[in-house]
Amino acid sequence: MAKAVREHLIKALANGGFVSGQELGDQLNISRTAISKHVKMLIDMGLDIYSVTGKGYKLAQPLDLLRKDEILRLLPTEILPCEVEVHNLIDSTNSYLMRRLPNQVTQGQVCLAEYQSAGRGRRGRQWISPFGSQIYLSMYWYLEQGLSAAMGLSLVTALAVSDAIYSLTNVQVQLKWPNDIYLGGVKLAGILIDLEGQALEPSHSVIGIGLNLNMPVQAAEKIDQRWTDLQSHSQSKINRNALSAQLIHHLLKRLHQHQHKGLSAMLDEWHARDFYLNKPVKLLTGDNVTRGVCRGVNNQGALLLEVDGYTKAIYGGEVSLRGDE
Repeated sequence: MAKAVREHLIKALANGGFVSGQELGDQLNISRTAISKHVKMLIDMGLDIYSVTGKGYKLAQPLDLLRKDEILRLLPTEILPCEVEVHNLIDSTNSYLMRRLPNQVTQGQVCLAEYQSAGRGRRGRQWISPFGSQIYLSMYWYLEQGLSAAMGLSLVTALAVSDAIYSLTNVQVQLKWPNDIYLGGVKLAGILIDLEGQALEPSHSVIGIGLNLNMPVQAAEKIDQRWTDLQSHSQSKINRNALSAQLIHHLLKRLHQHQHKGLSAMLDEWHARDFYLNKPVKLLTGDNVTRGVCRGVNNQGALLLEVDGYTKAIYGGEVSLRGDE
């Protein structure tokens, strides 16, 4: 019931005009006090709503809502996903697709959301997910060769995000192993890969992308690391539906490339965008810190870390890579 009420309020407010609290209450058969409580919840979700006595509620700016039909219209036709879903309110786009395994998903199926109540980053961290201003996108990808085929998926995805951003905005981003996209030296987007299956048996992956597009001020206060958003680096307004279409298109394109040619065909492109290539770095594993020089990645997606003249491959896990200037 609460979700249905909030979705009704979002649609009523989306065009940026005043909406009477009494009229909303009459439409939903609830009190004005209840409407006020739901509006407060929408504000907590990142919507900038204010009220004027005698006029009602209004958004500070109209919402540029995601629309399935518009995303499908904007998709290039050579590679198309099987299905695209757009949700207003969801716990997590990754979790939603994972719950549908194995029989309620199709290859390349996409889930987008305006808001995530339980958005996730790597290592169990919360992904701050304000309503209607960012991109939260997940795609299901079947791994016929088993979990071993997931090696390098985060790198493949990062390249796809880079491709999509450049194609739409002409902005060149940097990539940080294993799953971050940087712009101007700070985080723009993150990638989360969820896997289910066995090493040598057909398995499942859900690829999640969280991209900062136009970060609201109140949401920014909750983020505990340096960040940027894409709109700050573009002189023209970025269309969220167009960006979503480009992300879907380029992710499918890169996944097909990976499926047929492996990661080795993309290594030169990765290294051209690698933020830490040939720079001093430190690798954090729990309480342990290893210092060295980043020498890029190998064809299995492992970080190549040079320590005391010897280069070793780091295959991910609970690790973090930082600069060591």
